[in-house]
Amino acid sequence: MPIDETLSRYSDFAFMSAMAVYALATVLLLVQYASARAKQVAARELVTAGAPADPSLPGRIETPVAKPTAERLGNMAFAVLLVGAVLHVGSIVLRGFATHRFPLGNMYEFTTMATAAAVVIGLYFLRDQRYRSMWVFLLVPVLILMFLAGTVLYADAAPVVPALRSFWLPIHVTIVSIGSGVFLVSGVASLLYLYRMRQPAGEESNNILGTIARRLPDARTLDQLAYKTTIIGFPLFGAGVILGAIWAEAAWGRFWGWDPKETCSFIAWVLYAAYLHARATSGWRDTKAAWINIAGFVAMLFNLFIINMVISGLHSYAGLN
Repeated sequence: MPIDETLSRYSDFAFMSAMAVYALATVLLLVQYASARAKQVAARELVTAGAPADPSLPGRIETPVAKPTAERLGNMAFAVLLVGAVLHVGSIVLRGFATHRFPLGNMYEFTTMATAAAVVIGLYFLRDQRYRSMWVFLLVPVLILMFLAGTVLYADAAPVVPALRSFWLPIHVTIVSIGSGVFLVSGVASLLYLYRMRQPAGEESNNILGTIARRLPDARTLDQLAYKTTIIGFPLFGAGVILGAIWAEAAWGRFWGWDPKETCSFIAWVLYAAYLHARATSGWRDTKAAWINIAGFVAMLFNLFIINMVISGLHSYAGLN
């Protein structure tokens, strides 16, 4: 069937609109940070001037309503994120209708699906107020990946190559892309956990690093978030690898051939298995386990970009030529 150019343009417009909305949400979150910072400075000045810091004590001087402002900005950012997620998922659906196939035939479509999965997973796990400050750190890599998808990795709507015309495509690649999105959330949580460990909650440093750390959830909460999301992503990614092996047997006559993509996927899966094991092992639960989780995420990124774009193999379907 011919490509529906109108729906293809709508898909591209929805994708670019989602990027713009995410950028707006990021700005709102950054302004929220600044508002919270202003409130902290005002509170310290009042304490220095002799006013009680506890709002329940008499004699407290009322400060500007920085906290309600920060809360309103945070609520606005979350609402904007919902709009962005709808546009993001809509761009995937429209791409599928435009091409009359499942929209996972090249790296542009895979990256779009993975970033959408990261945002949707984030909307579920980070919906609590205590996680609100994490959103800016998740949106930055999402925006970077979407920018790369819309420029370097972009491919016009077209039929897939013959090797991908299989019912295994929507099963295998969907599971892998969703798992990759979950691991993005997990990797960001572990990075923030390591950063939080270097900036304890009680530190009174007035520099920007100390301020950012105080706005984040505590280290234990970040570690638990990384663990919970990895528990979800690990079986998904493992199932994707197994289903990919079954597809390989049907397409190439062998389950496993140590193709670069297969090898790197296996390494990433082993690293995440090691993280889960380390997370349950005394003496490895803290920073050592977090570093393993980050190593797994780096392997995922290497698998996505370097393997697909630089190293030639049976899985070279980047759609960049």
